[in-house]
Amino acid sequence: MRLPQEPPQDVGLSNLKSALERLGPRLFSLPLEVPERYLHWDDLRRRQPPHELTLKEWWAALSAARESSSRELPLVSPAGVPFRFNRPDIVDRALHDIDVRIGGHAPRPEAIGSDAKRDRYYISSLIEEALTSSQLEGAATTRLQAKEMLRSQRPPRTKDERMIMNGFLAMKRITSERPARLTEEFLLDLHRRLTEDTLDEPEQAGRFRLPSESIAVKDEQDQILHKPPDAGLLPERMALLYRFANEEIPEYFIPPVLRSVLLHFWLAYEHPFVDGNGRTARALFYWSMLKHGYTMFEYISISTVLYRHSGKYRLAFLHSETSDQDVTYFLVNQLESISECIDTFHSYVERKTAEMRLIEERLRVDSTLNYRQRALLAHAFRNPRHRYTARSHQTSHGVTAQTARTDLQELARRGLLTEFKRGREFVYTPADKLESRLSDLS
Repeated sequence: MRLPQEPPQDVGLSNLKSALERLGPRLFSLPLEVPERYLHWDDLRRRQPPHELTLKEWWAALSAARESSSRELPLVSPAGVPFRFNRPDIVDRALHDIDVRIGGHAPRPEAIGSDAKRDRYYISSLIEEALTSSQLEGAATTRLQAKEMLRSQRPPRTKDERMIMNGFLAMKRITSERPARLTEEFLLDLHRRLTEDTLDEPEQAGRFRLPSESIAVKDEQDQILHKPPDAGLLPERMALLYRFANEEIPEYFIPPVLRSVLLHFWLAYEHPFVDGNGRTARALFYWSMLKHGYTMFEYISISTVLYRHSGKYRLAFLHSETSDQDVTYFLVNQLESISECIDTFHSYVERKTAEMRLIEERLRVDSTLNYRQRALLAHAFRNPRHRYTARSHQTSHGVTAQTARTDLQELARRGLLTEFKRGREFVYTPADKLESRLSDLS
């Protein structure tokens, strides 16, 4: 990939002074930021400077304004320079949007309201997250093969399939058994689950890298993108990460979504493992979001969007490291990705809700079915795990046993119910893919 051009080193006080001499104090009251953007030097250098500033004066003034409003993080570079972040309008608007649309009090969409539908959508989102998070790390398999393996629970056949299966099982643990606090024990166990039977050196799963294991993040052309801190520093650096994740530091308030995104960045920056750092960082983001009550994230796959825009994802890391340790670039990228995920989620839910209402409306007027059969199918559509018997159908509608049996047998004959025998009684369950069958019927 093309590496971003780092900001020039000669844009400091001299350029700021020349701008102040011409514009005076009003320089800092001017709108220096580009609306809806948080530009890195590599992007800004291609634009026309505002207010008769030179390019370097613009960058000097913008950098000074950003630095004056930024807040420092406990995360520091190996040289001891703290990372910092800003909260421009683009960040605060995105945070508000996320809270309104998927926060703890956001209404549950009708299309995933029932337990059965919730579980089905939950499993689908876990599969999607496991697949795309693994693809970001180089796993090569088709979506169809991955879904077939996970839904049928067949053993993985390749290392790539094992990576995806590990991701699925790890995400299931995070959503069902997550601890309230981040500990080293949990983090190492999470890494072990994600990397088991996928590493060239199996003993590296579930442990931090050693001082003898020098690593670097490289692109496809073998360019070094990131050189993490020395492994010898990991004990004290990871102790700070745990304290940050558990909201013990810093002393000022950080909104939960920002803290979750910063935790993602922090673990990726430390790169504490020989391999599997990206998957672990994204899984840790999920742990933090769910811990803070964003339970709708059980149905949202962030890696799907990151994989779709993997170039921007990488650049967000590079921009943050090459521009005075300013993590705002990464925050903006991740908040945009989360917003795209929410858009996709709500579009899906709206489509399914519309389909559900259309099917139910057509069932109500379908002349090929009697009113009892239409009522049962409407119930089965919303409750795909329910079991029906002639006795339950007879009780619900006050008909004879023979009429109840005839209703159910006819629905089974038409492929809308599945019939099996339990003891001396026939039991009926909604057929697989009932939704599409009902769409064809209507």
